[in-house]
Formats: sequence, C-alpha cells, structure tokens
Amino acid sequence: MPVPSALVARYFQLLVYRQFTEAERELERLKQKMHKTEWNRGYFRALYGMMLARRSNNNDSYTFFSKLDLNDKTVLHNYKREFSEHVKNRLHGDFDRGFFSAWSDCMRVLNRMDLSNVPATNGASTALAKKLETVEADKNQATIQDFFEEEKA
Repeated sequence: MPVPSALVARYFQLLVYRQFTEAERELERLKQKMHKTEWNRGYFRALYGMMLARRSNNNDSYTFFSKLDLNDKTVLHNYKREFSEHVKNRLHGDFDRGFFSAWSDCMRVLNRMDLSNVPATNGASTALAKKLETVEADKNQATIQDFFEEEKA
C-alpha cells in the first residue's frame, strides 16, 4: 500500500509552518497506515528526521533544512530531480530508496506551495539584524554601550 499523499502533503505543510504538535499527530497517522516494509521504514525515518531537523535550532549548519531556501522554486525542483534519481537507482536498497522518495515528495510539495509568507529558515537572524539596525539608526534610543560608558565615568 503506497503512502497516502494527502497525509504526507499535510505533514510537509505543517513542518513548513512549524506546527510540530499537529505534525507529530499526522506522522503517527502515517505510521499506522504504512505496511512494515524496508521502503516504508526508510520513508518514515526521513519524515521523522525532517521534523527533528526543522524543530532544531536554525543555526545548525549541518541540517539540510537550515540551508534550504523555501522560496527558490528552481532549487527545490533541482533537489526533487536529484532525490528522484536516487529513488530510481537500483544500487540503493529499499530503505534508501524510501528515504530519498520522502525527500523527493517533500521537494515536490514545497515547490507547489505558495511560500511567500514563510520566512526562510534563517529568517529569525535576519529579523534580529533588522531590529538592531533600527536601534542603531535611532540616536534617541539608549544602548547597552551607553550604559557602560556612563558607569566608567
């Protein structure tokens, strides 16, 4: 039995919008509907790993999601093509092909979604930089540096 694509698409959407509690429920539903095969085990492990990576700190430079620009459709399409080639490669075992199939499906769903209102994974640091820039530009705003200079005097 193939993995229900509607549940998987919903799972990816929940991950993108960082709704992890609901994503966990969806992942549990998927697990219950999957047969116990090596391919499905690889597929499920990829889905679970995606959630762990997305949930982790955005500064983790080793996770694929932290490097991924969700708004760049060309890059998403290229990754989908690359993952699909691994799925077709018969040198990989069933577990690996299932794993790459999950990533291919993820790229397909992300490519079809309108992600213009979702900040990139490094958006938190960009927002912080903009706030700091605003504070630095406002000469009336007191800064911690002013506080330390007053203490020294």
